[in-house]
Amino acid sequence: MKHMIIGGLMTSGVISVVPSTSFREIAKLLAEHDITGVPVLDEDDHVVGVVSESDLLARHELSARDLMTTPAITIHAEETVADAGRLMVRRGVERLPVVDVEERLVGIVSRRDLLCVYLRPDAEIRRRVREDVLTDAMDLSGDAVDVRVLDGVVTLAGRLRRHSQAQMLVELAERVDGVVAVVDHLAFLEDDTRLTSSIWNPHDIS
Repeated sequence: MKHMIIGGLMTSGVISVVPSTSFREIAKLLAEHDITGVPVLDEDDHVVGVVSESDLLARHELSARDLMTTPAITIHAEETVADAGRLMVRRGVERLPVVDVEERLVGIVSRRDLLCVYLRPDAEIRRRVREDVLTDAMDLSGDAVDVRVLDGVVTLAGRLRRHSQAQMLVELAERVDGVVAVVDHLAFLEDDTRLTSSIWNPHDIS
């Protein structure tokens, strides 16, 4: 199933600093470019840290090497929006420097950038559920069930052969970029999710 990757959302041409950049220069850059943080790069363009507004306010050190939070939390351009969102929440950061396969800075992505995914048009979300989920992932026809989308909320209605198919459809639809929630109105003909357990008794052996 196709997912939007960070390379398609990131801002390139990132404002960055080097370890020797002064406190005053960093503060000026943040103000001039209306940004909340800058990555700190070494001579090979590797991200060695990040200086944020919070770092500036917390302490008045002389240079970026003394101010920066390290090690830097970065993400690769080919990773998905969901990956970036989970990483931001887990590490409590507002932005992530984006690096290439050689760990060199190629862009930056913020929480605001990720929220843009949820502005995806309803018609596009519906098309993705039908094509990527029903047809490609589940090998069903695009009209196997009724798919409706309103403000990012997907409603699935209809009947499938097995309960496991209905469960999989809901789970996969929830992963489509731009989906806010999934409403499950699916029915099924056969419940194949119930596991029957048998207890082995040694006395049964003759």
